[in-house]
Parts: sequence; structure tokens; C-alpha cells
Amino acid sequence: MYAIVEIQGQQFRAEEGKYLYVHYLGEAVKQGEVIDFEKVLLVDTDGNVEVGMPTVKGAKVTCEVLESLVKGEKVIVFKKKRRKGYRRLNGHRQSFSKVLVKSIVKA
Repeated sequence: MYAIVEIQGQQFRAEEGKYLYVHYLGEAVKQGEVIDFEKVLLVDTDGNVEVGMPTVKGAKVTCEVLESLVKGEKVIVFKKKRRKGYRRLNGHRQSFSKVLVKSIVKA
């Protein structure tokens, strides 16, 4: 059984027992908390697919926050204009939250 769920503007495939790295959920969410995501767009139970319009009624995905703040890999942004002496080096590390999918409930 899996579900397609929308979390902070991004769509994820959620399966029970799997980990998801979602955009940082904020300081209000602490480690060990249980969160329900109710924007479920699709639910598949053994080949029986139910697609929502836009969401599946009564369906929700329950997740436990394992780590509230996880830093992603560093992305290097390098800008250069040839023969002008212009070079800029900038780095960025995206913040994520690691969640464990506990259960998928379909009404």
C-alpha cells in the first residue's frame, strides 16, 4: 500500500515503514512528534487505485518526526564573466526534516 501525499507544496510517495526527507517543517515541530498529513492525492491498495479530485476524502498519512532539522548536501553556485575579472562563489545547504511513515489510512 502506498499513497501520494502533498507536503509543503511537494508530492511524495509514502509507504509504511519508509523514511521521507521533506522541506524543513519549522521550529514548532519537535523530534518524536506525530504529524498527520491530510492532502492525500492518490491511494493504492494492492492494485486498487483511488485518485482524489483533488484529494481523497478521509485519507491521511501519519508520520513520526525522527529528526526535525537535517542539512542536505552542499550546492555550489559559481558565477563568472570571462575576461572581466568577475567571479563569485556561493554555497547553499538546504534544510530538511526526516520523517518516518507510520500508517496510511483510507476512509
